[in-house]
Amino acid sequence: MTLFQSIVIAIVEGLTEFLPVSSTGHMIIAERLLHVTETDFVKVFTVAIQLGAILSVIVLYWKKFFDFSKWQFYVKLLIGVIPALILGFLFSKKIDIMLDSATTVAVALLLGGIILLFVDKLFTRPRIYSESEIKPKNAFIIGIWQCLAMIPGVSRSAASIIGGMQQKLTRSEAAEFSFFLAVPTMLAATGYKLLKYYKESGGFSKEEIKLLAVGNVVAFLVAIVAIKFFINFVKKYGFKVWGVYRIIVGIVLLLLIWRGVIEG
Repeated sequence: MTLFQSIVIAIVEGLTEFLPVSSTGHMIIAERLLHVTETDFVKVFTVAIQLGAILSVIVLYWKKFFDFSKWQFYVKLLIGVIPALILGFLFSKKIDIMLDSATTVAVALLLGGIILLFVDKLFTRPRIYSESEIKPKNAFIIGIWQCLAMIPGVSRSAASIIGGMQQKLTRSEAAEFSFFLAVPTMLAATGYKLLKYYKESGGFSKEEIKLLAVGNVVAFLVAIVAIKFFINFVKKYGFKVWGVYRIIVGIVLLLLIWRGVIEG
């Protein structure tokens, strides 16, 4: 992986992490188009730079994350991340196998897009308008929905937002709680991947450290812009446009795989 490739992939990550379009799926597509050689480090890089994007949530919502008087907030995040921790540990190898499949990404993008076309009409009577109204039970169920994103192309953001709306959260509140839940989820996933790679490879080279550092900084800066845009957009227009986008990208990706432009 070159520095240029790492920057492009990090930009893609920052733009898509909080949109319901699958950041992992888009990074896999970017890697294929950039002809990035698939290595163990590249797989780690794809996960690790998501941490940079996730840290932008802490910066934008720092009052929320550092208000230690409201300990219930942290409890709900811990409860919400439990399903992902358990399933991620149990099915780690199978998830890595799926990450190699562009066809899986294409199909997941397509099917997820069809679902997003109808999400706004399915959940029209929200009863939860702020994070303080979310109960531990709601957080746990949203965490279960989030686990669908272990299939590349599904989108962690889309799965957890739909889970939030199914639990009667408003669109914007479901989106924000999805952002909050991403923090412990990606901290755990990144820590696990980095530690595993460190043990198996004997450490990180200077070049690998540089790529990880640059990738995280770029993803962080781009994600700050993306979050602000997404919240305002969802409040006004909902999710239908993202459904259309996913369907188009899914179809195009399937055509590229069929034509041999991208390896399936």
